[in-house]
Amino acid sequence: MNWTRFAAPQLFYPLAGKAVPWIAGLALLLTVVGLYIGLLLAPTDHQQGDAYRIIFIHVPAAWMSMVIYLAMAFWAAIGLMFNTRLASMLAVALAPTGAWMTFIALWTGALWGKPTWGTWWVWDARLTSELILLFLYIGFMSLHAAIDDERRADRAAAVLALVGAVNVPIIYFSVKWWNTLHQGASVSLTKAPSMATTMLSGMLVMALAFWMYSIAVALARVRVIILERERNAKWARQALVQA
Repeated sequence: MNWTRFAAPQLFYPLAGKAVPWIAGLALLLTVVGLYIGLLLAPTDHQQGDAYRIIFIHVPAAWMSMVIYLAMAFWAAIGLMFNTRLASMLAVALAPTGAWMTFIALWTGALWGKPTWGTWWVWDARLTSELILLFLYIGFMSLHAAIDDERRADRAAAVLALVGAVNVPIIYFSVKWWNTLHQGASVSLTKAPSMATTMLSGMLVMALAFWMYSIAVALARVRVIILERERNAKWARQALVQA
């Protein structure tokens, strides 16, 4: 199958419409399973007590905040280099979800930091770089919205996204590069996890749930963007009537 043909908004629109309900349903199922494991089956931490259970929201959100930014920058770059309309639309569609994930990561981090560190916020390297990531998302969306011409807006926002991508490795490696209050990674590809198997299972299931949620929301949003940009096309008008 030639998947590149779905780069045409007209063909991608119905494909995304068919995928959204299934992916959203999977996200809901994984969320229920992940929360059940994390809140009911996972043992109480011997140091932090039950306060640690916020990791089942905090960690997946923090992971997704970085993953979505890289995906946004990737699609923005594809749109910039190859003048591909759908790629630019995908970048725009991903930005609000990425900003939402970053906000959740910061907010839950503050809730976790109060009982753990005794304060809601510190200008820690990890926290500060994550806050900068939120500003980058907001800047991307604001810059794109400020330019009336869609193609010029896509190009300008793409440049900002690519420049801001340098912040993602800073977030990830900040706990290694600097003397930071934030704890190191509990999950690594090169070392055994430093948490109980049940805790790890719950966190990974929640991470998959956040993945599915982000994909479903981005696909639903890009369908709206496609209709907005293609509103003069006959097929788009027919799609609006059928909706």
